[in-house]
Amino acid sequence: MAMLIAKPQPLKIDLRKAAVVVVDMQNAFAAKGGMLDIAGVDISGAAQVVRTIRGMLDAARRAGLPVVHLQMGYKPDLSNSGGPASPNWHKELAMHLMTCRPELKGKLLTEGTWDFAIVEELQPQPEDLVVVKTRYSGFQGTTLDSQLRMRGIQYLFITGIATNVCVESTLRHAYFLDYWPILIADGAMQAGPPALQDATVFNVENFFGWTMQSQNFLAAVKSLNS
Repeated sequence: MAMLIAKPQPLKIDLRKAAVVVVDMQNAFAAKGGMLDIAGVDISGAAQVVRTIRGMLDAARRAGLPVVHLQMGYKPDLSNSGGPASPNWHKELAMHLMTCRPELKGKLLTEGTWDFAIVEELQPQPEDLVVVKTRYSGFQGTTLDSQLRMRGIQYLFITGIATNVCVESTLRHAYFLDYWPILIADGAMQAGPPALQDATVFNVENFFGWTMQSQNFLAAVKSLNS
């Protein structure tokens, strides 16, 4: 068992039953010219988040921890978007932009496009699990829950973009399914003003899980190699 330096209090876990979950680290969310950038969202912090997650993934793989990539995206015909009868069609940012700006149709979060692709620095390795999702939560309508249970996973170190949307949605869903969610606060970035990051951190620490810094994660998993 490892004692994690976390908030609101230290947390003892079995690292052999833990996985790192990388939420939507795609060009859409982290790169200039991607969906968030097109929408006018400040992505200046994305490069540092990419570097932080890269260091975590290198350490996790050395320690034998599973790595899970969640990837948001739709089929070119949008058949898995829910259609106009679904609120997802009207509120999810890519769907909203493609509806309002027809020239973007098929270019945002569409399978096979640059926007959909995971950023080059965080490309999945053959042993990683990649789960494509069509809703904010990585558990909704996917095999993520069964894949984690099959691997005996109970604890999730969660990273990615956007903290206040897909990261928080996935983290809350994990909590509802009785996983132990741990948000890596410096390995996540919000979509919108900094107050949104603070709000999610507050929610997690007080109601849905724990937060910790990536340096404390690195120190904890290093013990598995010693």
